[in-house]
Amino acid sequence: MDLDVFVAAHEAEWHRLETLLRRRRLTGPEADELVSLYQRATTHLSLISSAAPDPQLTGRLTRLVARARSKVTAPRRARDLTGFLAHDFPAALYRTRTWWAPTAVASLLVAALIGWWVATHPEVRSAIAAPAELRELTRPGGDYEAYYSSHPATSFAAQVWTNNAQAAALCLVLGAFLCLPVVAVLLLNMVNIGVGIGLMASAGRLDTFLGLLVPHGLLELTAVFVAAGTGLRLGWTVIDPGPRRRRDALAQEGRAALGMALGLALVLLVSGVIEAFVTPSGLPTWARITIGTAAEAAFLVYVYAVGGRAARAGRTGDLAADETGSGVPVAT
Repeated sequence: MDLDVFVAAHEAEWHRLETLLRRRRLTGPEADELVSLYQRATTHLSLISSAAPDPQLTGRLTRLVARARSKVTAPRRARDLTGFLAHDFPAALYRTRTWWAPTAVASLLVAALIGWWVATHPEVRSAIAAPAELRELTRPGGDYEAYYSSHPATSFAAQVWTNNAQAAALCLVLGAFLCLPVVAVLLLNMVNIGVGIGLMASAGRLDTFLGLLVPHGLLELTAVFVAAGTGLRLGWTVIDPGPRRRRDALAQEGRAALGMALGLALVLLVSGVIEAFVTPSGLPTWARITIGTAAEAAFLVYVYAVGGRAARAGRTGDLAADETGSGVPVAT
């Protein structure tokens, strides 16, 4: 082997590999290039070591290959939060919209029907609680209104966020059990809302109830519906995995659901802050509802604009191929 010719032929590749190794972040194509150059450098080192050993060049390539191997085969760090929120989470929201949007419509119809039933049937209200207890619930300053100002705002926000995040996580996790537990959790939530609507409507204070519910409830309920829809999709994957193997389909949807849980926790944090600081505030009802509506509108724009663009670019909310346990090339 003519060592000078060999070095001249491959020097540019080694230099490019060194350049990529110095970069803290790599794009997708650059990461692929890094792996390819690492494999080629490993081959070059093997050839030089066996055919034309040169201590200086061998040492240089050994260090270069070692650095590249460390970068290529090192355990993957947690996905960058900015990239997750900019691409993966909105893409997952957009991709599952055909599940959670119908879930939202059906759930709200159930809550409305329950509210109508409670409001128009005195015997139903009597079965819920004694008349004195109902008056205490629905009177001005009663339990429904006092609930939002019964604790310091900061601790209340933390409590609300924790409770709602747990409910969303339950929907996501229980989805694997053939959908039925998700329906039960969702129905329980809609019964609670429907009863509140019915009781306050029967007392002539439905506007007050909606003024308390809508500011935070729009975003909060949307997050719950997304979690429920995602859980239902996960459960349906067990029943009908489509063209994928059931194991592979469940793994893919399960990983996306776990990412969804993280994203929804952040969404619920926003709704919890609104519930703790805006809902019980002295702002007029129209101002509180405007804030809640703006938050919901921002979320929907995030889903359909940002998420639609990410989905069309090929994002699914699942881990990248090199984060799912796929092997990477190593020197032998």
